Amino acid sequence: MTTTTTDRIHIFEQVLQGLMHRYRERVPDVTAIAQAMVAEGIIAAPDQIENDHIAFRTMGVPQLGIRSLEKIFLYYGYERRDRYHFPAKKLDAFWYHPPRPDLPRIFISELRVNDLSPEAAAIIRSYTDEVPSDPVDELDLNDAAQVDEFLHRPLWRLPTWSDYQRLAAESEYAAWVIYNRYYLNHFTITVHNLPAGYNTIADFNAFLERHGFKLNDSGGKMKISPDGKLLQSSTVAEMIWAEFAGGEQHLIAGSYVEFAERRPLDEFAHLPPHELRREHRREGFEAGNADKIFESTYSTQTVKRTAEV
Repeated sequence: MTTTTTDRIHIFEQVLQGLMHRYRERVPDVTAIAQAMVAEGIIAAPDQIENDHIAFRTMGVPQLGIRSLEKIFLYYGYERRDRYHFPAKKLDAFWYHPPRPDLPRIFISELRVNDLSPEAAAIIRSYTDEVPSDPVDELDLNDAAQVDEFLHRPLWRLPTWSDYQRLAAESEYAAWVIYNRYYLNHFTITVHNLPAGYNTIADFNAFLERHGFKLNDSGGKMKISPDGKLLQSSTVAEMIWAEFAGGEQHLIAGSYVEFAERRPLDEFAHLPPHELRREHRREGFEAGNADKIFESTYSTQTVKRTAEV
């Protein structure tokens, strides 16, 4: 059976619903922020929240990584755009433009495993080698339930606590992925289309902190692109109880919520707010911003939440 572009978008919407359902279950901040927004009259209902983008983390090994995971989204009509490099964190990333303007952008990053120490790389490969070939090639991408299940399925054995700790000592990103695999890393609330008083990152951060949400302050609570047109912030990842091999349980970083304000491009700055559409605003991402957003799951930030659990 051949599928049309419309069919594929519909399938992706079902995949996205599955992703967001499980993400909300695991990240209480998502529901709590939506409830606070409704209580203050910012939105009438949670389904009015506009999703700027969702993000995934991967391991850069031949049968996995970006080139594997992106096949899912390319099939649904997404287009690969800019590449980003994060030398200190040993990461690369691409973002993907959606086939319809109301759908979220996608950001996929991967760890450059070969750039780690031989010991850390060997630990990672001891797990990823359990995946002998690209698992996406075996998926029926027309089956939304199958794709949703894949994105929540363990790809390799449960890691040991000692392996997790060893990886975290060198790359907290590596440790996060070895446990969480393709679990949705974050979704992003679009701020600029909210009512006045909440439609800037500065105002929305103030709203979040009034309600007790803890923000990632790496590089400042507001991450601002050099052109001043992309402003981002994020909560600190929730701490979750995780079971490791042998039944050990430990608190580790889960996922978080991001916020984005995309300002108008200079040639559209004269337009009144109600006439501004997505194509009139700053697109893409900014490596400097993303570099600090990654740290929402790092221990320098999550230490703020350990006392809550």
